[in-house]
Amino acid sequence: MSSERNKTINTDISEGKKYLDLCLFTKKNMTSQDMADRYFNADFFTAVKYMPDKCVDLVIADPPYNLRKDYGGEVFSRKKSDEYAEFTRSWLREIKRLLKDTGSIYVCCDWQTSLIIGCILPEFFKIRNRITWQREKGRGAKKNWKNGMEDIWYCTVSDEYTFNLNAVKIKKKVIAPYRENGKPKDWQESEKGNFRMTCPSNFWDDITVPFWSMKENTAHPTQKPEKLTAKMILASSDKGDLVFDPFAGSGTTAVTAKKLGRHFTATEKNPRYCVWSQIRLENADEDKTIQGFDGKVFYERNNKS
Repeated sequence: MSSERNKTINTDISEGKKYLDLCLFTKKNMTSQDMADRYFNADFFTAVKYMPDKCVDLVIADPPYNLRKDYGGEVFSRKKSDEYAEFTRSWLREIKRLLKDTGSIYVCCDWQTSLIIGCILPEFFKIRNRITWQREKGRGAKKNWKNGMEDIWYCTVSDEYTFNLNAVKIKKKVIAPYRENGKPKDWQESEKGNFRMTCPSNFWDDITVPFWSMKENTAHPTQKPEKLTAKMILASSDKGDLVFDPFAGSGTTAVTAKKLGRHFTATEKNPRYCVWSQIRLENADEDKTIQGFDGKVFYERNNKS
């Protein structure tokens, strides 16, 4: 690959010390104002002790899946199902305390951890939906079907919550347009074809996983796309709201929240990942674009018309 085209962020700690210095480790007696637009280089279970009750509008959580995975030198080992279930309860219990009564939470998982997490979530929240999104790349399997899907559980604290439908409608081409009295019915004509704005479903097949020539790409092994988190942030929060990511990784949730005019708080214990996140947050001051989203419309994958 061309080194000039490779935009992957892979800065080490020595080179990125100035970025790591922007992060907090802990701060006692925090208020929601203290949390806004701050990144904590700390384990979630440590940092959360200092956070106030009912201070967060939206949580997007991408906890370690129950797989053996090396996160920059820290290995998360596969646990027995009951152990992983207790781990899930331990962080959900703290999240429930942080969320406002009108708050929402999205929890990312693969198909195996989804079976565990989906059974535990009703102990804390009201489940609204299970979203499945399609990964368009991944390793094949010789004795199984290739795993090309992941789940996201969508829940709310109560029956009073934010959902901005018009912000997440999908622009889709109309194959067989229907007319009424000679005029388009529920669709629009344009020079680039016919289309309609449709309500989004719980199956998302328009997501592109970051790769080496994309500005958002980092060397993180399980990075989520900005477009993925943009859908959740736009649907379930308003401008000025506080979005929290307890397992921040490469910083996608925080960066996307910033681009969309929300405040963010994130906790991440790996210092190198914090460096990458701060670089991305700095870049977001100049470039607020999100791949596959033009500021108003989410486009189908590989389609910008």
